[in-house]
Amino acid sequence: SLFLEACGDPPRFKTMMLQGEPKPNYRPGECVQYECRLGFKPKLPALPRSAVCQDNNTWSSLQDACVGKSCPNLGDPANGQVNFVNGSVLFGSQAHVSCNPGFYLIGAKVIYCEISGDNVNWSDNLPICEIILCATPGNITNGRFTQYKEVYQYSEVVIYRCNPSHGPDEYSLIGETTLICVDHNRWSSDPPECKVVKCDYPIVENGAIVSGFRGKYYYNMQVVFQCHDGFHLHGSSTIVCGANGTWEPKLPKCSAKGMKVS
Repeated sequence: SLFLEACGDPPRFKTMMLQGEPKPNYRPGECVQYECRLGFKPKLPALPRSAVCQDNNTWSSLQDACVGKSCPNLGDPANGQVNFVNGSVLFGSQAHVSCNPGFYLIGAKVIYCEISGDNVNWSDNLPICEIILCATPGNITNGRFTQYKEVYQYSEVVIYRCNPSHGPDEYSLIGETTLICVDHNRWSSDPPECKVVKCDYPIVENGAIVSGFRGKYYYNMQVVFQCHDGFHLHGSSTIVCGANGTWEPKLPKCSAKGMKVS
């Protein structure tokens, strides 16, 4: 038979749960007991953890009587810091670990206060902050770098330069001259190359070089053109000898004013 006199489902709580199985309905005067959920413990001083089905078919008022358990306190790692995202070490909180400049992290960057058996603990060991060191960067053909060492500290610098060439053409350095130790075994860029990079002598019909006259044109050398009177320049007036021995952008053209350029 249907109970007209009955309370609905007992209230639900974030930190505590019903002891035993819930019943389909409860008669006035019936009582339900709650226990703390995993990861929580009774508040102190203790608060009531039971509710009664009242004569008006509503449950007596009850509030969360449990509080998150605490994980062990974490000190800062040597040469680093711990930031508690929720501002606490309670169940469900996170700890983010970062290292001071010049150090890198070994281990988990984020650890969580989580259930461990019938208690709570951190999901991982506190990571460590190890000093950043770089191994000797790469040797290059036709060039060298200073200062040569077995090991470099964080932010130390090496400088590359090309050797004198014993042929008719000088070597050009393509890439970065300076490399910096930026992270553990990581330099700011790859070593450069030293090689002969030579562009053809640039000739523009009906035009002339106005700056950058030279006998030979090597990597990164720049030339500026101007067209003769009555001629119009198409393309870029300034060109540079590129790393693969071609002019960048391509040579301009000078066409008679009023004529279409092909």
